Amino acid sequence: MYLWTAFLIGLVGSAHCAGMCGPIALALPLRSDNWFRRIAGGLTYNSGRILTYMLLGALFGLLGKGLHMAGFQLWASVIVGALMIAFVVVPLLFRQLPSVNTIFEGYSARLMGGFRRLFRNSSYPSLFGIGLLNGILPCGLVYVAVAGAINTSGVFEGMMYMALFGIGTVPVMLAVSLAGTMISLKLRVFINKLSPYVIVLLGVLIIMRGLSLGIPYISPKAEALTPVVEKAHSCCKPK
Repeated sequence: MYLWTAFLIGLVGSAHCAGMCGPIALALPLRSDNWFRRIAGGLTYNSGRILTYMLLGALFGLLGKGLHMAGFQLWASVIVGALMIAFVVVPLLFRQLPSVNTIFEGYSARLMGGFRRLFRNSSYPSLFGIGLLNGILPCGLVYVAVAGAINTSGVFEGMMYMALFGIGTVPVMLAVSLAGTMISLKLRVFINKLSPYVIVLLGVLIIMRGLSLGIPYISPKAEALTPVVEKAHSCCKPK
């Protein structure tokens, strides 16, 4: 898995983040006495989000490592790419289906209680806590990134993948928390229109990687999908 794809997903999809989490970013209890403290508070909030993403990356990177050890990594790559494409295509074809936010509405409501307590305080720990909670809010774009983390096949790699995803969202989310008017409506509309195409393109690239077509850098040749354990047994068989 190419780690740069995570940063690209975060950067291009950050307009989606601004739409979903923008109200939280705009309502952050940032100290208004000077810009340095406002920026430090905004970065503290975003650091909390990134830490949560990294923990998710470690968890799902471990899952990907298990798939890799079982010899199913290439199949996992195909499935992950297909899920990324489905994330964009299915809502367009089946508009009557409930959205991610609707499905997890009860879960989000419970998180709101924690947000309310943290929003009463403008301290850096409170801002960091808001970011931590924000990172586990239901979000389709985060699920796309998590799918990529599974394909990294390692705990550290999964953490780095999700960290880069989070860093990609920081410029827009920081701008929203400092002053929502810094991002023009036209720019947000343009990024929103562009992000589905980028996600589909990345999904296609990940599928091609799993198909092992022998294309340098894009879909290099790999060994047959034979479980590692079986290979070990075959090596140890007496000739």
